[in-house]
Amino acid sequence: MTDSKYFTTTKKGEIFELKAELNSDKKEKKKEAVKKVIASMTVGKDVSALFPDVVNCMQTDNLELKKLVYLYLMNYAKSQPDMAIMAVNTFVKDCEDPNPLIRALAVRTMGCIRVDKITEYLCEPLRKCLKDEDPYVRKTAAVCVAKLHDINAQLVEDQGFLDTLKDLISDSNPMVVANAVAALSEIAESHPNSNLLDLNPQSINKLLTALNECTEWGQIFILDCLANYTPRDDRESQSICERVTPRLSHANSAVVLSAVKVLMKFMEMLPKDLDYYGTLLKKLAPPLVTLLSAEPELQYVALRNINLIVQKRPEILKHEMKVFFVKYNDPIYVKLEKLDIMIRLASQANIAQVLAELKEYATEVDVDFVRKAVRAIGRCAIKVEQSAERCVSTLLDLIQTKVNYVVQEAIVVIKDIFRKYPNKYESVIATLCENLDSLDEPEARAAMIWIVGEYAERIDNADELLESFLEGFHDESTQVQLQLLTAIVKLFLKKPTETQELVQQVLSLATQDSDNPDLRDRGYIYWRLLSTDPVAAKEVVLAEKPLISEETDLIEPTLLEELICHIGTLASVYHKPPSAFVEGSRGVQHKRIPIRSGSGESSESQDTGGAPGATEAPAAAVIPSQGDLLGDLLNLDLTPPTSSAGAPRGPPMPMGGVDLLGGGLDSLLGGDIGGSPAMGSGFGAPAAVMPSSLNAPVGGGLGDLFDLGGGVGMPMGTFVPPKTLWLPAMKGKGLEIMGTFARRAGVIQMEMTLTNKAMSVMTDFAIQFNRNSFGLAPAGPLQVPTPLSPNQTIDVSLPLNTVGPVMKMEPLNNLQVAVKNNIDVFYFSCQYPISMLFGEDGKMDRQVFLATWKDIPNENEAQFQINDCHLNSDAASNKLQGSNVFTIAKRTVEGQDMLYQSMKLTNGICVLTELRVQTGSPTYTVSLKCRAPEVSQCVFQCYEAVLKN
Repeated sequence: MTDSKYFTTTKKGEIFELKAELNSDKKEKKKEAVKKVIASMTVGKDVSALFPDVVNCMQTDNLELKKLVYLYLMNYAKSQPDMAIMAVNTFVKDCEDPNPLIRALAVRTMGCIRVDKITEYLCEPLRKCLKDEDPYVRKTAAVCVAKLHDINAQLVEDQGFLDTLKDLISDSNPMVVANAVAALSEIAESHPNSNLLDLNPQSINKLLTALNECTEWGQIFILDCLANYTPRDDRESQSICERVTPRLSHANSAVVLSAVKVLMKFMEMLPKDLDYYGTLLKKLAPPLVTLLSAEPELQYVALRNINLIVQKRPEILKHEMKVFFVKYNDPIYVKLEKLDIMIRLASQANIAQVLAELKEYATEVDVDFVRKAVRAIGRCAIKVEQSAERCVSTLLDLIQTKVNYVVQEAIVVIKDIFRKYPNKYESVIATLCENLDSLDEPEARAAMIWIVGEYAERIDNADELLESFLEGFHDESTQVQLQLLTAIVKLFLKKPTETQELVQQVLSLATQDSDNPDLRDRGYIYWRLLSTDPVAAKEVVLAEKPLISEETDLIEPTLLEELICHIGTLASVYHKPPSAFVEGSRGVQHKRIPIRSGSGESSESQDTGGAPGATEAPAAAVIPSQGDLLGDLLNLDLTPPTSSAGAPRGPPMPMGGVDLLGGGLDSLLGGDIGGSPAMGSGFGAPAAVMPSSLNAPVGGGLGDLFDLGGGVGMPMGTFVPPKTLWLPAMKGKGLEIMGTFARRAGVIQMEMTLTNKAMSVMTDFAIQFNRNSFGLAPAGPLQVPTPLSPNQTIDVSLPLNTVGPVMKMEPLNNLQVAVKNNIDVFYFSCQYPISMLFGEDGKMDRQVFLATWKDIPNENEAQFQINDCHLNSDAASNKLQGSNVFTIAKRTVEGQDMLYQSMKLTNGICVLTELRVQTGSPTYTVSLKCRAPEVSQCVFQCYEAVLKN
């Protein structure tokens, strides 16, 4: 009979009967009763009333019965902590049982009982088991230390278990080594500051020796641990690679990916001209290919990892294109991923093969897959120039199929091909225009409008085509409206006499009838450009376009490096760093690929040997790109950007009219948005757009939006918060610490007042910070003139830097500090004003500010109110400038002053704000935009503190 009988009962007073059976003298009856209890517990019945009776059954030699009792104990110990103490003696006794299975079972159960009262009683048995003669007991005890550390970290450290765990890395049994590594890795993750896994060549050698003999999961733990080690030189790196390479042929895919991770990381240390380097590249391909013969779910994980590997080192799989060809029975998620990798591997050598495949895919039934296949053809054309002609003819063939979604995707990619190869394939425009009526998707409509506007001089009826779009202007999506506005202005500049009414109509629709600020702003820009200087308008609107880059969806290099260090984990499937999706107390550990010493090449550099798909790392953006910040807003490896990169300034221009070229897009935010007077003389009539009256001056609020001469004077002094009590004398055994933070001459200072309220002198002061959100760390030792006598008070100032280790704190500006003296070590937390981190280089260029404000998504905008503030806008600007909050622009609209401001944090994050000050009102409104919205609350608190001080 099966165990199902334990789950069925028709008896009444079940608990009472079970109680009687549990206290029976017959062993068999007792075991049956415990099984019934476990069955009831499994289906959710409360059998905690039987706790003392079940615990009494622990005193047995029967291993099966003991396991059942331990299972019950683990489940109910938390709800019955006082009763659970009864079991302690049995644990202690079982840890000395001659049977190693029972010793291991006891120590395993002890680790699973998460009751503080019991943990201290378990230390002695655990200590014995860690040094047990049987490796099975030792390996179980190693894991128990990690569990105990999770319950009570201080206890584990005080009892010296961590040192014992480190000793187990040198154990003779490979499974013990693997479990010790797993336990130490687990503990190190939750305490990133502790240098637990202090790896050196000797310990690495022991781990590599154990690697060959332990189980597959043990191998994964060891390989993950090896991946965190940085070899001293290329010789050691090669030695480790040679010993890890055999793992590539393991049957378990997790072991294979962990081995790939180690090899990908250590390859960076090897010279590219080394024979072994080439051999290693060849050895990496077969195991990755083998992973693609597994079931679809595993294939998907493998493909996501391969996608990262191909971006880092395309040469590994450049000859394996065929394995990424799609099979008819692949699920859609595998198909799309394979398609992505095919494009990354496409080169002149294999493009014919790839195009034949893609053309085949474009006739499939799955709409999403077909769309992606058509886009892929376009991406191939852009990536491999020699194939462009063949790609265009393939796209034309697909357009002739007249399948709606195929036609629309083809038009979108042909637009990109025109951008990449100007004046080459424009002969196909006629064919595209034939399909104008079938376009119903915004992206395709926008692409077609761009083509018509860009090549208006080649299309006889361009004005009619654009007019047909204009009829339903207000029903179009913003993307189409913006494109239509630009296209008609282009058309007007190319054929001014024929299209005056059309341009007047679109400008009127965009500026007067639209409530979209982007559209209105662009309309006003064009309107004023055309009214003041048509030559300048031509230079701006018809400027030569930069060629589009080969691959726009490459992962940003620093993020790619971090993801390579997480191959085989969820991060490599999501393509996001762990900090983006893991919550909790774990420290955010940023992993980086080591740079080969003396090589002079950055860790991002790819020596692809001219391989296709190798692209240069993009230059630093004006603001760190979203890729950097998405995963972790506190990434210290961001290169601090320069405020005006990529925004060359024009020569100074006379300010007679509004010159929108010399000062960039100055008026994008300004002007009398609704007012005709600001439009200049004669602008109401259509003739105003004619060249003859184009020199009309423009008045109103637009004239000099970014002129800071309007009362923004010299900054006041830097804001320093008053000192607060950080460490009360009661907690500090007589040491009282009050403190604050200040930024003086670009250096962050931690200013403290130390008072000795004890009866004895204090000496030997030292200070240390825990990991924190912005990497704050002491720039030198704490200089306290000692001894500090009883009742003596002294002021000390500690300079800080921001190159320390990083971990996201809650709140973001929280700092955990440890201060040591001859009496003890004292811990406290304090919060620093984020203004201490605002750099002196935070003032943005005007054009950059405008472009960035538009570029940051609207969902990243936060709005706050500051009440009871009685400063005028100039005084507010001066105060804020003292804290490195720089005013870029000021304008006044209906009695309300608007200040546009920028600041830059020490880790390169830029924050843009709009401060509204209503004359006579004590309430200010602050709108903040930032790519890392987590900092918004702290920045607002800084605004409030500075302005109310």
